[in-house]
Amino acid sequence: MRFVAITALICFALDQISKWAVVHWADLATRGQIDVLPPYLVFRMGWNTGINFGLFSGGPETVRWLLVAIAVVICAWLLWWVKNGLTRPVALVAAGAIIGGAMGNTFDRVIYGAVADFLNMSCCGIQNPFAFNVADIAIFMGALGLLIFADDPKFTP
Repeated sequence: MRFVAITALICFALDQISKWAVVHWADLATRGQIDVLPPYLVFRMGWNTGINFGLFSGGPETVRWLLVAIAVVICAWLLWWVKNGLTRPVALVAAGAIIGGAMGNTFDRVIYGAVADFLNMSCCGIQNPFAFNVADIAIFMGALGLLIFADDPKFTP
C-alpha cells in the first residue's frame, strides 16, 4: 500500500505543480499559447469540461459532478484491488499513478469546474489538435502498467 500512496501523492503533486506553473505563473490562462519547442511541444490552454479528447464537453453541471463521482469510485475500486490481490510492486506503482492522476483532474473539476489541459505535442507533419496534462500521462501510463504487470489471477475485467 505504501507504493500506491507514495506514487499517488507524487503524481498528484507533479500534476498540480505543473498546472500552477504553466497556467498561472507563466500566465497561459491569459496568453492562450506558449511556443516552447514548436511543433514538438507547445503549451496550449484548454479547459476540458468533458472526458478524454473533450467528449461530453459542454454538458450540464451534473456531468461535472458525475465525472467527479466516477473518478472517486474508480480510485476506491483500485484501492480494493490493491488490498485484495494486486501484489507486484510495479503494478502497485501503476495503480498509484492512476489514483494520483485521477485525483489531480478531480481536484481541477472541483476547484475550476474543468480540467486544465496545456500540453500539446505534434510531430512529423501531423498536427495534434488536443491538449493534455501530467495527470493524463499518469493515468495512461498507470493503465498500461496494470495491463502489462497485474498478476491477480482472480481479476477478470
